[in-house]
Formats: sequence, C-alpha cells, structure tokens
Amino acid sequence: MESTGSVGEAPGGPRVLVVGGGIAGLGAAQRLCGHSAFPHLRVLEATARAGGRIRSERRFGGVVEVGAHWIHGPSRGNPVFQLAAEYGLLGEKELSEENQLVETGGHVGLPSVSYASSGASVSLQLVAEMATLFYGLIDQTREFLHAAETPVPSVGEYLKKEIGRHVAGWTEDAETRKLKLAVLNSFFNLECCVSGTHSMDLVALAPFGEYTVLPGLDCTFSKGYQGLTNCMMAALPEDTVVFEKPVKTIHWNGSFQEAAFPGETFPVSVECEDGDQFLAHHVIVTVPLGFLKEHLDTFFDPPLPAEKAEAIRKIGFGTNNKIFLEFEEPFWEPDCQLIQLVWEDTSPLEDAAPELQDAWFRKLIGFVVLPAFASVHVLCGFIAGLESEFMETLSDEEVLLCLTQVLRRVTGNPRLPAPKSVLRSRWHSAPYTRGSYSYVAVGSTGGDLDLLAQPLPADGTGAQLQILFAGEATHRTFYSTTHGALLSGWREADRLLSLWAPQVQQPRPRL
Repeated sequence: MESTGSVGEAPGGPRVLVVGGGIAGLGAAQRLCGHSAFPHLRVLEATARAGGRIRSERRFGGVVEVGAHWIHGPSRGNPVFQLAAEYGLLGEKELSEENQLVETGGHVGLPSVSYASSGASVSLQLVAEMATLFYGLIDQTREFLHAAETPVPSVGEYLKKEIGRHVAGWTEDAETRKLKLAVLNSFFNLECCVSGTHSMDLVALAPFGEYTVLPGLDCTFSKGYQGLTNCMMAALPEDTVVFEKPVKTIHWNGSFQEAAFPGETFPVSVECEDGDQFLAHHVIVTVPLGFLKEHLDTFFDPPLPAEKAEAIRKIGFGTNNKIFLEFEEPFWEPDCQLIQLVWEDTSPLEDAAPELQDAWFRKLIGFVVLPAFASVHVLCGFIAGLESEFMETLSDEEVLLCLTQVLRRVTGNPRLPAPKSVLRSRWHSAPYTRGSYSYVAVGSTGGDLDLLAQPLPADGTGAQLQILFAGEATHRTFYSTTHGALLSGWREADRLLSLWAPQVQQPRPRL
C-alpha cells in the first residue's frame, strides 16, 4: 500500500470511519463529533460532494432537486423536518401547524389536468373515481401485515385481482371502461415511482403495510434540499469528510497495525480504490443498497455472513428518475400543479411488453409543475423501472425530441414549441448508487431490513461493533426516505455511544 491514512492523529479514544457522506453518514458523524469520547472520526465519500441521494443543482435560474424532492410527512415525528426547521430552511407555510396535521395517507394528490394519448383531456371526475378505487385498494393491502398468509405474493397481483372484480361490475360502454383501465394503469406507474420499483408485482404484499406514513403535507425546500446536508457538513470539524475517496474493500476481524501507533492494533482496515488504507476500531457503512448488491463479493473481507448477504440480495432496490423540461412559455394553466399522462391502449390487467426503445416514455407518469423562477417555466417528469434505466442510456437530444413528440400528441397541439432544455437524473448509472431507493421485494420481509442493520461480528466474538450498517435500506418502517436514512445514522452513532460512553448516553428522538 502506498500511503496510510489515519482516523485521528493521536491514540486515545476509538477511531471511527464512516463510509458514505449521505444524510445517514453525516447524521452519524454529527452525533459522534458532538461527543468528547470520539475525537478521531473520518467520513470517506466516494464522490466530490456530500449529500448522497440528496442533490440540488442550480439550473434554469433557480434550484432543482435531482435527488430527494419532498420531506415526506413533515411533522414533529420527522427528524428531517425538525432539523430543517432548526436550521431555518423552511418557510412559514411549511412550518404551520395546519400543514403538520394533514393526513395524506402517503398518497399523491390528484392531477390538475389529465391528458390522454389521443390528444383529448380525461374527465377529472373519472380520474378522481379511479384514484378512490386505486388508493382504497392500496390502503386495504395493510390488512395483510399480520395475516398468517396472503392470497397472492405481491401488491401488484392483489391490486389486479381486486380491480378485475370491480371491472366485472362496471356498466359503462366499452370505451369508458377501457379509459378507466388506462387511468388505473397510470396510477400503477405512479405507484412504481413511489416504491422505486419496475413493477408492483415485485413488491411483497405481506410486509407492504410496515412502511409508516407520518402526518403532514409533503413539502419542499425553497432553496434546495442540499441546504440541509450542507448545514450538517458545516457542523463537523474541518477536514472530517474526505472527498473522492471510494472504498474498495473493508477488511475486518483482523489485527492491523500502523507505524504511527506502535503497539496499537485495530480490528478493521479500510482499503480505498487509490491504495490508501485507514485503520479503525469501528466502521459505519452507509453506502446505498444498490452499490452493496453490485460489490457484495469484493466489498467485505472476510465475506459477510451468509444470512446478511442473502438479505442484501433479496431486498428490492429500483430506479426512479426525473426529467426536467424548461419552456419559454407555459402551455399549462397558471394554477396547474400536476399533469397526468394516460396511454389509452394500456391496462394493468394486460401485460404490455413493447420494445423499450419504442415505448419507454409510456412509463412516464406525467409532470409536476415546479414553482416558476422569475420568467422560467419548468416541468419535472417522473419515470421508474427498466424504462427509466433505458432512458439513462439515451442522449439529452433524444429525450428532448421524444418528449416533445409526446407533449404535442397528448395536448393535441402539433405546433407546441419544443422545450428549451432538458436535465435529468441518472441514478441507475451512478456508480456509487446504482438505483434510487429500496423496497421490500417478493421473497423478502421487514426482517431482512433489520438483518441488514445488524452490526458485525454477529456472534459476539472478537472486537465489538467492528462494522455497523446505516442508510435508508436499514430502517424497517421508513425505508426509501431521507428521515429513515437520518434515523439509521443516529441509531448506529447511539450504538457506539452506548459502548464507549454509556454514562452520558444522548437522549433518543421520540419516535
């Protein structure tokens, strides 16, 4: 090894390494740095920036969220909301008692306008009727949480079975029934975005209800979500975070020594891609599950215990991307907030599998209208699954051309001006992320997330708490969220605090 980095410059007190500078890693670091028992701490971040899947970019004369978009359930029980409020990052409306008391049930609001692929608008009454049916069924899935067995393995199959029963009782003409199914298909696509999956057939039915929705009307950061992780970064001692330091292998259960500290041995050695080596007593791994899945065979030495490796393989991790389109002039109404797209020849009850290159855009759920910055007008489209991953392989020009054609078709205006520019996320291609967020897949349970969260060594032999695990995929009830990630970072910091400083244990957040 060329050079050897160290987690601290002097012995005395444990040396702790955090791998990954997303909100879980920063949350763990901030909690530990505030404590005198942890003078030697480093965060190793693979990229040139902190924040992970929280990523705000200055574009279109304002700030857009390439990653996390909303605080889901912004109320007192949400630590991201609380922290954002403490840092003064939220406006009056977001902080209002009224906003915090709204119960959304975790469901997205109704569209302001619904465009069909024939160029006609869909009746919002029909859309509302289908939303009531769809979300009523989604709510019913929670009934299987403690059931001895489920009628079908997946959320998708359950929804389709129940919708099939409803369809049998529909009395409208064939065209209306077909349109209703196409609208329902759009809700399926939206639910794929929410769950970060290619298909609801991949999402396990029994544990689906374990995901917990907090009260509060989902809100955004007017100056960017990254303001939160920037504040967390600023609270850490200088040089705590080492950037562009991807980790290659975590060697654990060893006895490693360093010339700088004669006589001292460390159970863990973290080997970086550039050959640098960092020795530590404890390593908190906060890398995304997508990265763990891809590097499972080489990231840990010795390999992870079989049951933990199996949990990593089984838990779902999919892709949800955004496509931002900038327009010279809006073609939508001033009060429009959400534009829904409905493909009239689709149905959730039929398996449509046209070639990706011909039909990837049919997975697009529509567009959220972003608040206008000065005279700039931006739509943010959402698309999940394999179609989303295919979209990442296209050029900006191809995406822009394709979506211009789609918008001309659905609005019925063949002369609709093309967008001025396009910006999109590519979370599946991002080498240190490899997707968007986790879900409990068919074949896995909430117990797998708990298993992933368990520290190593698991058998109680050797040095304690050598490798700890945090990140959204390690939180059994808040997986896929920033608040789940933050809480998991705090959880692992508290685990170390209780080992080294039990007499001054920090109070746990009430959740």
